[in-house]
Amino acid sequence: MSAPGPRSLPPLGPTRRLKLPRQAERTLDNGLTVIVVRRPAVPLVELRLWIPFGRAHLARGHLLAQTILSGTETMSSVQIAAELQKIGGGLAAGLDPDRLMFSGTGLATGLDRMLEILAEVLTGASYPAEWVGVERDRLVDGIQVARSQPAHLARTALLKRIYGRHPYAVQTPDPEQVRAVRPGALRSLHAQRVRPAGAVLVLVGDVRPERALDAAEKALGGWQGDGHRGDLPPAPPLAPGPLLLVDRPGSVQSSLRVALPAVPRTHPEHAALQLANLIFGGYFSSRWVENIREDKGYTYGPHSLVEHSVAGSVLVAAAEVATEVTGPALLETTYELGRLATVPPRPEELEQARQYALGTLQLGVSTQAGLASVVSAYAGSGLRLDFLPEHESRLAKASAEDVAEAAARYLAPARAVTVVLGDAERITPSLAALTPIETVPVPS
Repeated sequence: MSAPGPRSLPPLGPTRRLKLPRQAERTLDNGLTVIVVRRPAVPLVELRLWIPFGRAHLARGHLLAQTILSGTETMSSVQIAAELQKIGGGLAAGLDPDRLMFSGTGLATGLDRMLEILAEVLTGASYPAEWVGVERDRLVDGIQVARSQPAHLARTALLKRIYGRHPYAVQTPDPEQVRAVRPGALRSLHAQRVRPAGAVLVLVGDVRPERALDAAEKALGGWQGDGHRGDLPPAPPLAPGPLLLVDRPGSVQSSLRVALPAVPRTHPEHAALQLANLIFGGYFSSRWVENIREDKGYTYGPHSLVEHSVAGSVLVAAAEVATEVTGPALLETTYELGRLATVPPRPEELEQARQYALGTLQLGVSTQAGLASVVSAYAGSGLRLDFLPEHESRLAKASAEDVAEAAARYLAPARAVTVVLGDAERITPSLAALTPIETVPVPS
């Protein structure tokens, strides 16, 4: 029989050193960079294509991503899907503020065919009117549903507050602008922005790197484009000011968002800031979670993370709290930020965060899909896979003093941009006792 009460957990084993898989890289004559990483765990290959997209008409860009796989001059959308299914694969496209991204997977034996289909889409997407109409209506419906969700409204207000006139400030198109997009406009945008110069193709799987490079060059070497990149300006520095209160009358909870400055992956303080964020609110054992979830029950899932974009990085903390505890939740959030910015973390606290960071780093590249996503994200920052051991080393070596300095520099409450979405009539008094407030109506 076991003794009553909780049993102590066994000690963690030593962290295994990262072993980089075999990889190869080639830049084609058209400007496309191809990176191949061998990971033979399963007979599959993961594909990621990162195309710089920059500042484009927002509605057209989103609709292009949803319809680029809708057909070519020789293949319908059904035929594209059927050909991909023959090789046990699939392709999808999406758009973020920086890039047009293709992602796909398939049997390693079908890599040549998947690349051929991708090349046909890149060079001959036709944007048939009927399909564009269907996807246009679907996109409008999705935007309208999102606009009814508090999390989306809070995110929208935060982006505008952070970025001002920068293109990052608005990331969801207006429904009326989407309704106005026609197939001809998508073809023109495709010709301008879907181009190989500066694009990065990542292939990860059970493939021989040199042979995969040859296959990519054969399929995509003829992809050309004379458009422009639409480079983004640097993101503006955070400008702290009054708390922005977005009034949503009748709301039963408040959406709390706090933005703080951060640094890119290449910055020497990135590892220390990552650990400081974990200690604050970046995982379940963090101070913020312990305070406003476990101790006080103000919220279910507070979380903070560093968001990396081409034009800049920012740390965002988010929590949904009951209306009646909005002020106290903001007070405790400010307290935890201030405590970390002024008092170094305890040794055991730092080691727990360090083990979590090192463990998730290993887990993130343990699968073909995870490794492909990491390689692609790094490539977007001008990095390669050999940065992983360097980052691992920085995480392992960061001292309590390093973390405290990063917290003081980036997590001090005085540097925060704060947005709250909720019922202004009920939450203004408690918030006004803590900080100046600027109140705006919820967007219609």
